[in-house]
Amino acid sequence: MNGPHETTETHIQRLLERSLNSFALPAALIGRLDSALTHASSLSSAHHSKGRHRETYRHTFLLSDGSALTLWEVVHTAARGDTPLHELFAAEADAREASARLLGGEEPPPGPADADGDGFAHDIRISPPELLAAQPSALPRLYVSDNSPDHARRVLRRAENADRPGEATARLLRTAFAHHIAQVFGHWSHAEEGGGFMLYEHAFLLLDGTETSLWEVEHTATPDGRHMCEVYLDEGAARAALERRSRVR
Repeated sequence: MNGPHETTETHIQRLLERSLNSFALPAALIGRLDSALTHASSLSSAHHSKGRHRETYRHTFLLSDGSALTLWEVVHTAARGDTPLHELFAAEADAREASARLLGGEEPPPGPADADGDGFAHDIRISPPELLAAQPSALPRLYVSDNSPDHARRVLRRAENADRPGEATARLLRTAFAHHIAQVFGHWSHAEEGGGFMLYEHAFLLLDGTETSLWEVEHTATPDGRHMCEVYLDEGAARAALERRSRVR
């Protein structure tokens, strides 16, 4: 959706210029975009059938006050070869409503399960050899300013491995002002089918402008089949732990 060297200012300008309904966005929201420091975009959902195309993109901006602002862009064509039309929304619910309208009333499917919630995504089926060879997602990071130090504290608190990050890491992450969660890869099935394992990256943006990540391995390779979380500072260490757990299974 944007070039590799596009500045945030240029990205915002292109979004507003190509949108058919940018005039309907609140003036206060447009004003907040003036303080955007950086941005990231990713595909949220897509529907392609019978020549009709509809895609929804999420554009997140990190503002100078440390907050984040998200815009939802719906791109659609009525037939193959048509020029894509763009609509821009401040709320995800409005974008979903527009998507349903464009699909003739068919509600687009919900996004993946929240990686920081209690549930797990059940639509990923990857065998252990494929899992261990998989590479992290190339999607851009969508940093969100939402009590990031507390998120880091919760990730570290649920770690059960003896070599988990220590107090020095906890102190460093108290300076985090935004974070991004990504499911790198994994396999999870319902409990009666044997559970599984997941790898998540929790990336943090610190006040000094640097980035650091916690790598969380979640699995059920325990004697009683309960969920267990292990957290590492290094991706390689997390992958090695995941390989050990897959052998146990």
